[in-house]
Amino acid sequence: MSTIAFIGLGNMGGGMAANLVKAGHSVNAFDLVESALSRAAENGCKTFSNVREAVAGVDAVVTMLPNGKIVETVYENDVIGHAPSNAILLDCSTIDVATARKVSADAAAKGYDMVDAPVSGGIAAANGGTLTFMVGGTEKSFARAEPILAKMGKAVIHAGESGAGQAAKICNNMLLGASMIATCEAFELARKLGLDLQTFFDISSKASGQNWSMTSYCPVPGVGPQTPADNGYQGGFATALMLKDLKLAMEAAQSVDADVPMGHRAAELYQAFADAGSGGLDFSAIIKTLE
Repeated sequence: MSTIAFIGLGNMGGGMAANLVKAGHSVNAFDLVESALSRAAENGCKTFSNVREAVAGVDAVVTMLPNGKIVETVYENDVIGHAPSNAILLDCSTIDVATARKVSADAAAKGYDMVDAPVSGGIAAANGGTLTFMVGGTEKSFARAEPILAKMGKAVIHAGESGAGQAAKICNNMLLGASMIATCEAFELARKLGLDLQTFFDISSKASGQNWSMTSYCPVPGVGPQTPADNGYQGGFATALMLKDLKLAMEAAQSVDADVPMGHRAAELYQAFADAGSGGLDFSAIIKTLE
């Protein structure tokens, strides 16, 4: 099996790196947070004190970083020119399309194959190896990246050329953010109209209102499958991260003059929810604002 450098071992990256180890890969891990490095070591990763050491001599580099500025800095300063030029580069962060395309172009100019491969699924899917990857890059780059991504996910989909993975991710999460708010509103209206919420779930989950936010990630405790709502809205996909993705979507919409009123309103509502101190709660906790 190959040696893979994994840079960024947070809530998502830690589980993803562990799944690569389980699949038989040797994983060189780096993160700025010591506790994240310790967990990676416990999961079988070899840990390093800096990025350049972690990427030396590897077959692939996977990054899972907070934002586009950090992604660009890490690749420009510590990956490109330091990892072997025949290593495949996979950025699984969620960042803006323009930065994804720039970093990929810079990598290609130095002879690297690279993909942008943001994920959908949250912490549980990262730990369970059931993420969905939306991948941007050339056919050649995708073919090289797919076997690695498949060890961490249930679906690996080629979205198109460089940046297409990021475009798909922000469109998807704009839809998710807006549909979660609408789902919360529907449950609260049902409650106030005197409907039993489990009965409403049983009806709507099999009717035309059915959507993922209801059937797979219900925001109401004790209704539907186990979700963060059953754990005090802890874990899952933090409100702050949903807000980040919605802001990226709004920036992208402005850049191409796309009209997204529902997405814009969802961003406003999640901004207010985060500003009220709920950024660390799962994004489905926005139902609390309606109660």
